[in-house]
Amino acid sequence: AGAAGGAVERLDGVTRERFLRDIYPRRKPVVLTGLELGTCTTKWTIDYLSQAEGSKEVKIHVSAVPQMDFLSKNFVYRTLPFDSFVQRAAEIKHKEYFLTEDEKYYLRSVGEDVRKDIADIRKQFPTLAEDVHIPEYFEKEQFFSSVFRISSAGLQLWTHYDVMDNFLIQVTGRKRVVLYSPRDAPYLYLSGTKSEVLDVDNPDMEKYPLFVKAKRYECVLEAGDVLFIPALWFHNVISEEFGVALNVFWKHLPAESYDKTDTYGNKDPMAASRAIQILDRALKTLEELPEEYRDFYARRMVLRIQEKAYRNDYG
Repeated sequence: AGAAGGAVERLDGVTRERFLRDIYPRRKPVVLTGLELGTCTTKWTIDYLSQAEGSKEVKIHVSAVPQMDFLSKNFVYRTLPFDSFVQRAAEIKHKEYFLTEDEKYYLRSVGEDVRKDIADIRKQFPTLAEDVHIPEYFEKEQFFSSVFRISSAGLQLWTHYDVMDNFLIQVTGRKRVVLYSPRDAPYLYLSGTKSEVLDVDNPDMEKYPLFVKAKRYECVLEAGDVLFIPALWFHNVISEEFGVALNVFWKHLPAESYDKTDTYGNKDPMAASRAIQILDRALKTLEELPEEYRDFYARRMVLRIQEKAYRNDYG
């Protein structure tokens, strides 16, 4: 489904210097293998995870179906002690459950106060943080958040983009990731930062006819792999096994470009939000004209946007 974009390139043992010189400026996803990630890759068994952080409460997503949809909110939020959550997320059939015996679980760590604090594994999971060596391929002051994630086998997360660059560090388990370039946004049926097309493997072509034009890139992440996802690249993540991952987001625009109230790293940059508000006002103003005039001037506005703001050097 979707036009073939091909496999995401895999590169072994890339140094910080090489990453910054050769890979980062290309703004394309790449899987980095053979990086030094600390003891987490061998140590983080289900038993160890359960013991390491004990019974502190965590808020989790629980879904009766494998494809989680953030737009229709087909999941519920529940709270469990961390140790029992890990045990339950690792099972396929549950003796104890909230919705169904084969429900899926997903933890995306958040700050203590979701509205004010960002996710930082060092604060929320200090014991586990000691086992992780995050590849420092960016400056310390660019660091934004480190998001600890645990997924049930089979869970699929909705297609979305983030406004910051990030490393998806797959610590244990396997994930399949499908990605789309920011250029293909017109074919992804967006609602905010999220795509309405949930099933990227078998999309409803009657409902989403343009989706076939979106160029699809794909990779499988094994334990120990790190996927670089540049800002604005869309990604859809399928956990093929129970797995633990860590995302590290960093700011590659000047710090003041970002919305201060953004604790997730997915609010559009301030200038983009302002531009969209101005555009909405312009469209409201066009409504004062009869339809044929509105159509004509809207097309002229589109042409002007293309002339002034579109890049013409996409490869």
